[in-house]
Amino acid sequence: MWTELTPAELLSGPVTAPRIADEPWFVRWDRLDLDVDELVARAFPNPVDLHTSGTTGQSRAWRRTREQLWAEAGLLAGLLAPRSPQAVLSFVPPRHIFGMLVSVLVPARLRVPVWYRPALFGPAPGEGYRRWAVMAIPWVFSLLRRNMSWVSTSEHLTVLHSTATLPATAADFLAEAGPERASIVEVFGSTETGGIAKRQWAGGDPLWELFDDVRFLPGRAPAGKEVPLAISSPRLAAPPGEPPPESAVMDDLVLPVGEDRFRFVGRRSRLVKVNGRRMDLDELERSLRSVLRCADLAILPVTDAVIGEHIDLLVVPETGVGVDARVVREHLGVRPRRTLLLGRIDRTDTGKALRAQRVIG
Repeated sequence: MWTELTPAELLSGPVTAPRIADEPWFVRWDRLDLDVDELVARAFPNPVDLHTSGTTGQSRAWRRTREQLWAEAGLLAGLLAPRSPQAVLSFVPPRHIFGMLVSVLVPARLRVPVWYRPALFGPAPGEGYRRWAVMAIPWVFSLLRRNMSWVSTSEHLTVLHSTATLPATAADFLAEAGPERASIVEVFGSTETGGIAKRQWAGGDPLWELFDDVRFLPGRAPAGKEVPLAISSPRLAAPPGEPPPESAVMDDLVLPVGEDRFRFVGRRSRLVKVNGRRMDLDELERSLRSVLRCADLAILPVTDAVIGEHIDLLVVPETGVGVDARVVREHLGVRPRRTLLLGRIDRTDTGKALRAQRVIG
């Protein structure tokens, strides 16, 4: 069941109150009878400490001011406003920056009601709205496909996605919903930087466009050359006790295009070279799902004593279905160092596989 929270309760609790991240709730921003900017200034904490996901190591705290978060919420609301959403359905935990923004502050900016659901199972809101914004992490596309009867009652549904590479199910969802009924908007960023760039996705690999307040660092974005993404932004976070930096160099390789666009090549931590062949593990995971029957899978970068960089494949098999090593090798072009069969893959609550896994099955 959904629990109704007041706007003040939601604003004062997304970091400190576990129930706001772990239980279904809704907030009627459309019924707020006072100025939302004043309420945010009064009720929202300042500063706010948010943490990296801890996928590859120790989680780390990053501090943002209330003004930085409110400004970013305005940018994201601006992506959705032309699509005129009447309500928001969010699945993104407010304990992380993307969830803090899209589950709490963006609906406040839009002055529309928001329903938050933390789990894969449970009812969709039955409020009769015709235009929705759905705040998504990767598994949400599978959920939407299983609830096409709800999707089909909408005039339009905009999915706002961040935190990871789009799964193959995103294309399946768009095909089933139809381009006149659904669209996907992606945001590129991190806990440390906030939102850097955005794009509308309808297939392929469209260019990313920097947000209006983000710039490439001078001299760090030569055209036609793969370089680490280096930017300046007024919304950069800092470790608690330190001043906000003026610029950041990311763990992402990009091909800059002009003054404000780029093509994403891959995260350096997810690009490995095995036997001389460069592999983007995010893309390989997505494509391998289309040929390997399983409940879940992940590919992790590892160090091999003989050849250096290598990969491990983690698979949660479907009941009664084995893992065909020939299919895996033909698709990847290399035999994984190890293939581990697990009862489940340990992930963060935004869907990223943890580097350290418990072999439980």
